[in-house]
Amino acid sequence: MTPTAKAFVLTLMARIVQLEAQVLLVSAQVQKLSPRNSSLPPSTEHPHAKPPGKPKSGKKRKQGGQKGHKKHSRELVPTEQCDQVIACVPTDCRKCGGDLNPTDSEPIRHQVWELPPIKPIVTEYQLHRGHCCGCGITTCGELPGGVPSGQCGPRLAAFTGLLMGHFRQSKRRASMFLQDLLNIPCSAAWTVKIQNLVSDALAIPYEQLRRELTKQPQLFVDESPTKEKNTKAWLWVAVAPLFVVFGIFLNRKRESLKKMIGDYSGVILNCDRAKMYFDGKRLQWCWAHLKRDIQKLIDSSDNQVKRLGHDLMRQQKLLFQHWRSFKEKAISWEQFQMEVAPMREEFDSLLQRGIFSGNKRLIGMCKELYPRRDWLWTFTEVEGIEPTNNTAERALRPAVIYRKLSFGTQSASGSRYLERILTVSETCRLQGRSTYGYLIATMTAKFAGEPSPSLLPTTSQAAAA
Repeated sequence: MTPTAKAFVLTLMARIVQLEAQVLLVSAQVQKLSPRNSSLPPSTEHPHAKPPGKPKSGKKRKQGGQKGHKKHSRELVPTEQCDQVIACVPTDCRKCGGDLNPTDSEPIRHQVWELPPIKPIVTEYQLHRGHCCGCGITTCGELPGGVPSGQCGPRLAAFTGLLMGHFRQSKRRASMFLQDLLNIPCSAAWTVKIQNLVSDALAIPYEQLRRELTKQPQLFVDESPTKEKNTKAWLWVAVAPLFVVFGIFLNRKRESLKKMIGDYSGVILNCDRAKMYFDGKRLQWCWAHLKRDIQKLIDSSDNQVKRLGHDLMRQQKLLFQHWRSFKEKAISWEQFQMEVAPMREEFDSLLQRGIFSGNKRLIGMCKELYPRRDWLWTFTEVEGIEPTNNTAERALRPAVIYRKLSFGTQSASGSRYLERILTVSETCRLQGRSTYGYLIATMTAKFAGEPSPSLLPTTSQAAAA
């Protein structure tokens, strides 16, 4: 081997050693990072994921209820409410076999809960015909008012609609449930017909809620991708204090937001920093989203980026300490505003520092935030406005789970049903109403040709909110 080749090989070997050491260092840093890192959105982490690291020291807890935990027990129902009462009376002495005198005035009560045999109620309406002796015309009897023209009654329609929407079951599994558990002959095609019946019955209450959105002082708005057949679509949600409206549109543009909400000039929107919201209206940017972005800066390997991230996070933590104090009524609104003023100035100056840092990683984020920085602080100027968009994300979560299970809808009519049944489900939850009870009332009204019951909050509900 020539001296030149030998030197080249030695150089390569030294470089390999250096790179191996670097890989080990990076691997150690990666292992230290927890999957619960707040720079990641909650949806990216498995709900049962455990953070890596050293096992906890100390005695390991046993499985099951811990000593001192609150007891949970099923209370006995009153005897007169039981369907059957069976007296278990001893006939002879358990020791000597002698006769017994009844002395027990308060027997030990043991209750067993059981499901009754499930049998559907089938009502037959016989429409008789009569022949007119005068003109010869045949007249047939008519169904009583409120009787559906099909074979599905209001309770069955409400239950099936609830099964496919609220409980996220597919058409085939819903039909299997009706057949196997309720003994109702059913096909997947029939569940589609029932779905369309329920969707039509909910159309007017849905539109009433949608028109009410523009009258709200604040709305929490969010969106998530979905599919309509093979086309990409977006599922939108708008949350008011006592009702929720969902909408499915084929794009994520501002026009979709306007189709759902209408003219929202007087409404403060809580939202993320997506560009379709940048239309001059008053916004409240979500600080939970911003906190994750700041955490990304802290996690950077660039010391300059890391330093600014720590400085921004310090102000964010201090801000929310005062916010919690205000929410707990430890300080007044005026005192909260006074405490926030210097933090706002410091936060804005930190954004300016990022803009003029010369670091591309910082310039991009800070240039987006600084010109629109007022949207970060609306909640400190208008009392009653929340600083995060967590309310919309919580409302959207069941819909996201539905999408992951079903991969979206298969038609425009399916999209209309989904947005309406999700609206009913979340609105009833906020108002403390029974979703099933509301759907029964709605289907009963539809079959009777009457208006569907409203989902608008009552005056007493609005006052309590």
